[in-house]
Amino acid sequence: NLNVDRFRNGDPIFEAKTEGQWRAYCQAGEAAWCYYDNDNSNELKYGKLYNWYAVNDPRGLAPQGWHIPTNAEWFELIRFLGGEDKAGSKMKSKEGWDSDGNGTNSSGFTGLPGGCRDGDGTFTSIGNIGFWWSCSEYAKDYGERLYLEYSIGTKVGTNRGKPDKGRGYSVRCLRDSI
Repeated sequence: NLNVDRFRNGDPIFEAKTEGQWRAYCQAGEAAWCYYDNDNSNELKYGKLYNWYAVNDPRGLAPQGWHIPTNAEWFELIRFLGGEDKAGSKMKSKEGWDSDGNGTNSSGFTGLPGGCRDGDGTFTSIGNIGFWWSCSEYAKDYGERLYLEYSIGTKVGTNRGKPDKGRGYSVRCLRDSI
């Protein structure tokens, strides 16, 4: 998962260390990141969680030569891996999921259940669900995402209409076309 604290142009991204800071940045439509539970020991395994405003900031969250995937690109990956009913197991890591929800990781995606930060600043779902932003916007207050969940086995999920842009999710990047 992405683990940067600066935009591509070198500007810093705000680290929200408290629930109040997270809510304030999100309500103002400003980019922010955090570690799950504000615990930097989660950095190596899960990377950072970013709000949608960081994902879509014009200064560029992804490193040079890379970009945040669109919903269409996520769906292309899911189709390539056999569709929504088969892709999840291929994308999940071989370990780290609660309740024996591990996958085969045959795709090399190594999806980990890094949880999320809700818009109110609370943390939830580590060990159970992995969420990754799409750069696609659903509506004024809502983004798009991909998720893997321990309890749905092989299935991969996408939610339209959710989540609100104030949530904190992991980010994966795709290499730009040459």
